[in-house]
Amino acid sequence: MQFKVPQFLDIEDKIFGPFTFKEFVYLAGGAGLCFVLYKLLGLVLGAIPILAVAGLSIALARYRPNNKPFINMIEAGFNYLTQSKLYIWKRRLKKVEKADSEKQNKMAGGKNINRETVRLGGNKLRDLAWSLDVLDLNKHQ
Repeated sequence: MQFKVPQFLDIEDKIFGPFTFKEFVYLAGGAGLCFVLYKLLGLVLGAIPILAVAGLSIALARYRPNNKPFINMIEAGFNYLTQSKLYIWKRRLKKVEKADSEKQNKMAGGKNINRETVRLGGNKLRDLAWSLDVLDLNKHQ
């Protein structure tokens, strides 16, 4: 017994000409709101709001950034504006502390090694060999 497996499940059906039901609702709602704005404000005063509403309805119906609906981008922006944000502060060395650390490096043999860029792993012998190789390279220069 063979069964037909449905394919292309993520593609919406075109119901109203070249538009899906959602796209048609966005366009019809935008056109209705534009008509209401035209009747309330007239053409001169309502030109800017009418263009804004028409642009938004066309963007909702047709614009797909990163192959996702534009309504997802609007929702993400709204969530970003309304949710609390987490700010992480990283403490920086003050100028006085930097000068003190430079003095300590000079007193330690004149080698200025930036300890923040050096990444040391778990293997102590390899790390020691690496640091000796680095010091040798600096010595020959």
